[in-house]
This record gives sequence, C-alpha cells and structure tokens, in this order.
Amino acid sequence: MTVNIVVVGSIALDTVSTPKGKRDRVLGGSAVYFSTVVSYFTRVGLVGVCGRDFGNENIQFLKDHSVDLEGFEQVDGLTFNWNGSYSDDFGDATTHSTCLNVFQSFDPKLPASYASTPYLFLANIHPALQLKVIERVKAPKLVALDTMNFWIEGALPDLKKALPRVDVLFLNRQEAYMLSGTKKLVSAYKKLLEMGPKRVVIKLGELGAMTATQSETFFVPAFPCPNLSDPTGAGDSFAGGFMGYLAQTGETSEIGFRRAMLYGTVMGSFTVEQFGLDSYNTLVNKSI
Repeated sequence: MTVNIVVVGSIALDTVSTPKGKRDRVLGGSAVYFSTVVSYFTRVGLVGVCGRDFGNENIQFLKDHSVDLEGFEQVDGLTFNWNGSYSDDFGDATTHSTCLNVFQSFDPKLPASYASTPYLFLANIHPALQLKVIERVKAPKLVALDTMNFWIEGALPDLKKALPRVDVLFLNRQEAYMLSGTKKLVSAYKKLLEMGPKRVVIKLGELGAMTATQSETFFVPAFPCPNLSDPTGAGDSFAGGFMGYLAQTGETSEIGFRRAMLYGTVMGSFTVEQFGLDSYNTLVNKSI
C-alpha cells in the first residue's frame, strides 16, 4: 500500500515517572507517537533510527499498526533515552537525563518511495536535518514542522532557514514566546507567521490549542481527560491526529484545518490516559 504521509523524528525508550507510577524503557519518541496515531487515519512511513536494544516487541507494535518501516534503521549502539518526571499537577516535565545515543549521529535516509509523499511531518530533530529532508521531497502538498526550545536556543539560524519552506509550524506556548520574542499570544503568532510558515499551531496544554494564518484564527479546548496518567507524547499525538485527518481526507481548506484541530485534540487525549503508547494496544476501528 502506498505511503500517504512520512514522519522523520526520534525513536526512543523512555523512563517516565508520573503521580500514577513509573515505567522504565517504555516505547516512545516523536516519530513513534506520531506514526502510531496517523496509522488510524492513513498509511504512514517512519524515518528514524534505534539501537540494538530496541526489542522485537516494539518493532512488532509498529508493524501491528501498519506503520511502513522502509525508512526505519536499527544500528549498533543504544536507543535514544529520555528520563523525566511529572509533578502532582502533571505540569511541565522535569528532565533528569537525555541520552541521545544512536540518535546523536542520525542522518535521515529517505527511501526513494517516500520522495513523492504528499504529506511530510518533520518532528523534533535538528532544523538543518529538517531542511535537508524538505529538499529531498518532490512537490509535497503539505509540509509541517515541529520544534522545541533546545533548537530555538541552539540552532536558530537553521530554524529560520527552514520556516519559509513550511506550511504548518507546530510548537507549544512557551516555545512560541521564545521564538517570537514576545510574551503575548496574539503578537507571538503574528511574529511567527512573519518568519515564513503559512500557518502556526500553538499547543496550550490544558487550555487546548490554537491555529492561525495571516487572516484566520481558531481555538479548540482540551478534551476533558479525568484519567490522566502520562502526558508524554501528547503533542506528537496531537500532531498525528491533525496531520492524519488532513492526509486521509485531502481537505486543506480552512474548514479542513479546523476539523484537523479537533481530531488532534481527541487523539492527544487517548495518549495521556495510559503510559506511553499503551492506549493504542486496545484502541480499535482502524482505517487501514
């Protein structure tokens, strides 16, 4: 089956502690969360690297979700590991350690069959690599990019080069303030749009999310989640629901983007109900 959307990003084995418990070496990473969610909408190809410690059960999980693994690499060394914890209010995570391991030398290898993908999502990797992948894809219908404070602080020139090549920029509120240089949401998204992306999506945590273009703004509330267990991957899951809907329907009008925001919110809520990707062991009604 032809791949309809490609994601380039991290593959991880995370150590996560929340008020609901702790898990060691749980399957994670931006590309894994994103591709798992998108698999409920359309065929997705994953480009990423892991180490030899990445168990067969994790590979089987991706295969069970019909994720195309032509761009998946397993090399000598250890898989990327993030170790973090959440306080009693499930606020921003505290990072205890980040071990890049094989991800440190990650150089995305885009299979020839992925070069003509109509939808491309560049998850949290160095902006220079994001730009490199953009240049390898032939006439995509829509390119989306996610970034974070680490790249805003340490690779800003490369990020600024990538942004004019992007249709949708994803980031959270604090990252929006940091990149725009302002502390007000309205002025922040306007300054971000001046940097080149056609649309910004700003994740607002428990308040929901917003999207804006030069002429439109739209807000969605967060989906109520009384059984919150693990917020890790919520943003990547939101992006997966958003992009999955667009790739499934091809609906890139303003109405389509607004509906995509709703799908992103719902899929993010599924993720946070259990640790890691456990929610997707039982979530059914897959589209492919």
